[in-house]
Amino acid sequence: MLARATRNAVFTSAKPSSRLHGCLRETWPVKETINTRAATTSAIRPASVDDKNLIAFFDQPYTRQNVTSPTGLFGHRMLVTPSAFVALADSTLRRAQLLTDRILRARGSREELFKVVKNLDRLSDMLCGVIDLAELLRNAHPDQAWIRSADDVYEKLCEFMNVLNTNVGLYEVLREVLSDEEVVKSLSSEAHQTAHIFWRDFTKSGIDLPPYQRERFVSLSTEILVLGRQFLNETAAPRPPARIQWSELQGIKDLGMGARLRLQAQVTKRDLLVYPGSLQSQMIMRSAPAEEARRKVYMAANYSSPEQIELLERLLRARGELARLVGKDSFGHMTLTDKMAKSPENVDRFLTALMDHTRSYARQALRALSLRKQAHLNTHPFPTIQPWDRDYYCPPEPPAPPFSLPPLTLGTVFMALSRLFQALFGVSLRLADVAPGEVWHTDVRKLEVVDEDVGVLGWIYADVFARTGKLSGAAHYTVRCSRRSDDDDEELDLTHADEHDQALIQLSREFEAGQRTRLPETGMTFQLPVVVLLCEFTRPVLGRGPTVLEWHEVLTLFHEMGHAMHSMIGRTEYQNVSGTRCATDFVELPSILMEHFLNSPIVLSLFDPNGVFVMRRPGNHHEDPCRSIDTHTQILLAMLDQKYHSPSVLSSGFGSTDALARLYDEASLIPYVQGTSWQTQFGHLFGYGATYYSYLFDRAISSRVWRRLFSADPLNRQTGETYKREVLRHGGGKDPWHMVGSLLNSPELGEGDAEAMAEVGRWKIEDEVAMPGRH
Repeated sequence: MLARATRNAVFTSAKPSSRLHGCLRETWPVKETINTRAATTSAIRPASVDDKNLIAFFDQPYTRQNVTSPTGLFGHRMLVTPSAFVALADSTLRRAQLLTDRILRARGSREELFKVVKNLDRLSDMLCGVIDLAELLRNAHPDQAWIRSADDVYEKLCEFMNVLNTNVGLYEVLREVLSDEEVVKSLSSEAHQTAHIFWRDFTKSGIDLPPYQRERFVSLSTEILVLGRQFLNETAAPRPPARIQWSELQGIKDLGMGARLRLQAQVTKRDLLVYPGSLQSQMIMRSAPAEEARRKVYMAANYSSPEQIELLERLLRARGELARLVGKDSFGHMTLTDKMAKSPENVDRFLTALMDHTRSYARQALRALSLRKQAHLNTHPFPTIQPWDRDYYCPPEPPAPPFSLPPLTLGTVFMALSRLFQALFGVSLRLADVAPGEVWHTDVRKLEVVDEDVGVLGWIYADVFARTGKLSGAAHYTVRCSRRSDDDDEELDLTHADEHDQALIQLSREFEAGQRTRLPETGMTFQLPVVVLLCEFTRPVLGRGPTVLEWHEVLTLFHEMGHAMHSMIGRTEYQNVSGTRCATDFVELPSILMEHFLNSPIVLSLFDPNGVFVMRRPGNHHEDPCRSIDTHTQILLAMLDQKYHSPSVLSSGFGSTDALARLYDEASLIPYVQGTSWQTQFGHLFGYGATYYSYLFDRAISSRVWRRLFSADPLNRQTGETYKREVLRHGGGKDPWHMVGSLLNSPELGEGDAEAMAEVGRWKIEDEVAMPGRH
């Protein structure tokens, strides 16, 4: 999930906004009743009993479920204690080693050579199934003993995975496979895609380097991981406070907190210490008429210590050196090879085209803010808008629905999602009982995802209520991927296994033998996917009624369920290309597209199980023209990410603050402020290094998909089936450019060259609502 819309790079205390009052407002003159029946040519099915049951399932957390036999986590009987998880890891490591040995022997058997890609994928699935579970438990389990065991398991298996990535023998076997014409011809397109994923992973790991350089590659990789963790810790480190005098708060618009702060400073005769990110700082940025108070808060929020700057620059230099070691010009060139963009030059074409589209709208919005500032301060015409002016002259407000709606409970939203998926894909969500010990917290709910023709597609575990110690924000975790399993040929893994091995690996074999299904049309058997949704909605409490979601939370849930359905519907033979295991700059397309459905009155009518409420456009409905400023800022951040991962980082005169200042001088409509260095808070530089453009890129594509395919008739089953067939089913098993081109009937996109990237950048982005953090 991509990234939080990081407006703080310019507007430190800002929150996502969707409305603007006053001269920038676009209003609806009268309330307008929406006839949802006339908005679609597709029949709207009444909410089924299963759909309506979802409401109580999530809105009444104390509802008793059917008691079944005790089990372990996710139904694995062996996972009942933290020590059992460590034992599973040991069992998996031995089993993985046996499979590795089999692959290494493949050159001695023609028959085995044809199975190498399948067996590499099995090896990856074997390890990822435990690693992915460990990653979830580290972030969601409330028991510290489980968290410690998950940390141990994660580190142990990741270390083994890193050893495999630098295993010269495996690399040479795969090279022989890809150089054997007969073997290559036998590979399906999906198998071929999977083989090249493994090949790229090997080459990115410096596998063909001389031993001393490979050692340097490993040490640099470790250094990058350590520096990255330190950098992420520092992004959240407290910044020094701003010192605000009471006189600088005169006329403050906030009559609650603002008036109290001013009185406190006046009575104590002391400067107020206002910490960046605090409620006080946000209030000052929105409510203080005196520019100096806002300027001080902005400067404090954008301060970095020399040590923080040096830490970031060490990380960037290490990445640059790593890329040079494997023969790439920069970390950007190294990272983008297997993305839709393919190269930094193509990313530049996209961002430039998008900037050209956005600049005029952002200028228009800034001009309106400048008029406000002129009237407020009685200055010369069109005074400069500074970074600390944005929230004062364009106060941020939370996202709001396009039509008036009654309060939406969590259960109601899940019901609407089920009805939407049923209309589009013939897929619905159903209640599923959990056995004692199956989930890590009593709040967790389990859903079956059911296809009307095939049956159960997989399961979603919804851990959606906030609690102490749980990871903040929203996230989608793939605990188990879909893959074909009837041709595993597992017995040949054990050719050289002794009795001790046979006993040791039994835990791993039981763990992997989860729910599977046989597809009647092909006769193939598939491992069914399991995903987990983490959110932090307010937990319902007895006596207070169910959880009512804010609109931004509804958007979040639709976004994350877009990822979940990608995982559920994906039916690939190889887990390495299953569901969301696809290119970083493609994976957000299904989730962002889901947000667009919330702009449709016919889709919003699905929130009503009984068809009784009438939607109206609110009389003060308006678009937020300041969102173009935010989009412009996002483009600048994506450009900064590219500069930080370009060849320039290895030049002797490189400085991250100088690079930031030059970029803003060249491209920003709001001036850079000397003495600020916000880049040390840009946490996505670690997790999304050289790929921060991805969210903007997928937002542009999703907007085009929505307009061309869904906007006129969003519940059309034929359109939904086309989208499922062309995109969702393939995961990362097909070239994403081919998938998008086929879906949109846009052959001009071709293989995704620089002109195709620029074309996407020229597509108008209709929905630019700044969203909460994505994973």
